[in-house]
Amino acid sequence: MSQLVTYEPAGPFARITMDDGKVNVMSPDMLAALHEAFDRAEADAAIVVLTGRENIFSAGFDLKVLSQGSADEHHTMLKRGAELALRVLSFPTPVVSACNGHALPMGAFLMLASDVRIGADGPFMIGLNEVAIGLTVPQFAIELARQRLTPAYYSRSLMTGQRFAPQEAVQAGYLDRVVAPDQLMQEAEAAATALAGIHLPSHAATKKKARKEAIEAIRAAIDLELTIENVRSAVERRAVPA
Repeated sequence: MSQLVTYEPAGPFARITMDDGKVNVMSPDMLAALHEAFDRAEADAAIVVLTGRENIFSAGFDLKVLSQGSADEHHTMLKRGAELALRVLSFPTPVVSACNGHALPMGAFLMLASDVRIGADGPFMIGLNEVAIGLTVPQFAIELARQRLTPAYYSRSLMTGQRFAPQEAVQAGYLDRVVAPDQLMQEAEAAATALAGIHLPSHAATKKKARKEAIEAIRAAIDLELTIENVRSAVERRAVPA
């Protein structure tokens, strides 16, 4: 496992922890390591607890790649990120996100795709701030937001790029509940342990049915929008969605 991501089996669940030593940017390497971790969780049939380093879940896609990278680097990063979000949304076992700090675009996408989202209280910001920094929200992310955010916050999040403190992020639909920072992992792991008591094949089948429209819409968005041709054209204009 890459040093960017650790995978720790713990009985019925596995902890997947992101830690790049900084702000957990979703670089191509970070995303590859996350896919590898989810490969292991799927092989182990483990419930997942996904978290980050202290005070940061993820600052989103790597802006250095977006501003300076080649078309191939852009394409690899965006495609891996979109595929990871889709994978989490349709993962055969429950995914619990333990949001221990800031969570911006790609980090927020993963929470929107997770089954249970618990956040740490504190001076943190959560949201989809693309338009605030001059980026267009990709279609796969719009579909994620559509199926999880409350109607009023769906528009505010996408159209204004507004970010929210943890308590308001619950109202918006990014989080299910907020707990004290020193209780976050205990609460997340308790939730994962409780989920071990459900019938996991029924969970997987119900998830597939309940999220069928969102899964199909995201799959179509990835296939239509995130092609190398489209990304190359966007890079030439320096208008890549992220």
